[in-house]
Amino acid sequence: MTTRSGTASSDTEKESHEQRAPQAGRSVSDPDQISSVPQLGDPFATPNAQTPVNSSPHPSNPASRTPSRQGSSKPEVTSGNSSGVLRPGQNRYFKSRRIKKGEVERPWLEKKDPNEKWVTIIPIVGVLLGLAVAGVIIWDGLRSVTNHKYCPVLDETFASGWNDQIWSKEVEVGGYGNGQFEQTTNSDENVYINKGILYIKPTVQDESLIEKDIVIDLRGKGCTGTKYTDCIATTNTTNGTIVNPVKSARINTKLGASIKFGRVEVTAKLPAGDWLWPAIWMLPKDNAYGEWPRSGEIDIMESRGNNYTYGQGGNNVVSSTLHFGPNSANDGWWRNNVKRQALHTTYSDSYHTYGVEWSEKYIFTYIDTRLMQVSYTHFDQPFWNYGAFPLSDSNGTRLENPWARTSSNASPFDKDFYLVLNVAVGGTNGWFKDGKSGKPWLDGSPTAKLDFWRAREQWFPTWQDRGWMEVKRVKMWQQAGYNGCE
Repeated sequence: MTTRSGTASSDTEKESHEQRAPQAGRSVSDPDQISSVPQLGDPFATPNAQTPVNSSPHPSNPASRTPSRQGSSKPEVTSGNSSGVLRPGQNRYFKSRRIKKGEVERPWLEKKDPNEKWVTIIPIVGVLLGLAVAGVIIWDGLRSVTNHKYCPVLDETFASGWNDQIWSKEVEVGGYGNGQFEQTTNSDENVYINKGILYIKPTVQDESLIEKDIVIDLRGKGCTGTKYTDCIATTNTTNGTIVNPVKSARINTKLGASIKFGRVEVTAKLPAGDWLWPAIWMLPKDNAYGEWPRSGEIDIMESRGNNYTYGQGGNNVVSSTLHFGPNSANDGWWRNNVKRQALHTTYSDSYHTYGVEWSEKYIFTYIDTRLMQVSYTHFDQPFWNYGAFPLSDSNGTRLENPWARTSSNASPFDKDFYLVLNVAVGGTNGWFKDGKSGKPWLDGSPTAKLDFWRAREQWFPTWQDRGWMEVKRVKMWQQAGYNGCE
């Protein structure tokens, strides 16, 4: 037994030594070189399939191992066991540890969770409820929309020239209560029609009327104003007062077209030029409730000709508002003044339609489409309450409600109004704020007009390219039930 064991050990060591000996043609210079991984049998083979694995010696080069690795190799286990350790001369088999097919329990296939159905039911119910609520909201919105019947009053395209049965030219020098600098004329210099387009164009005053003492007296010469100061202006070189430094035009439809509730649309291109003040607006045909603003004013569109850098908004911004109140010092315009800015353009670059829709219950303005509203005022309370006016004015005089005797929440906007188109210049009412964007005059200065005139080398060049308003079309409709519209 001892001799047989020793001989076997010696033979084994000799065989192992021969296996570790370097083979001819193989490099042994790199002790860390790793040879290719031997091909093994399929580890996922079906158990007990008796798939043999090649038991030949490891094909990697034993000489590539470091001495420390060679010396630390452990003796192979030769006893048969279930661990799959291979003995020399024996086949190696892979024993799968997976659970056999059909042994895994799947109770969810046999018995479902009774609450699982709600995962589907709840989202479906939520979607249906959402659709139902949306439908009710849409229905209620459509139900509340009033579709008025209208009768056409005016559809002016200016294709046939000036119609003096509809339009009137206002002639004044008084500034229209705003200290405006322009003299409005009935001259073709300032208002004319060319190829179906109406032009309202401001121009510079005759220099001879500014540089020497003179009086402009329009009485008996077409003046349309009712006050002495509306028709007379003077230049006094001693005290610095001058006549109007510029001329422009203001026209209206008071003679031929007015409405009590209805719609108005004006398609126009606004002017570009410093200190120009274009406006599309409406005034009461008869001041039934008294002087301005007791009888109201509807501003469909107002803007400024200055460019987009102007602090208060130039020709890239338009605004709408209503004027109403017991006197000029207590005007409720601030309650509904709304601005609309053009998107990546200006209102001087192209034509836009400026409109107003007005009824017994509301009034709103819009640009191009009724969906693009600028301002909206609902007549849900008397305008005296809506204006939040004080009990008395600054000198202690008690303020009286001019619409107290009416039963309409629409008062003073329940009378006939006519349309006004104009391009004003400058002014001393604050439309152009003092100290903003190089304004060359002060509102409170007695020489405001003269200061503006002296700065003409700054502002007049900005008028050259598009310093006028172009009007392509004017349309007016009367709401049914008034003024003979059935």
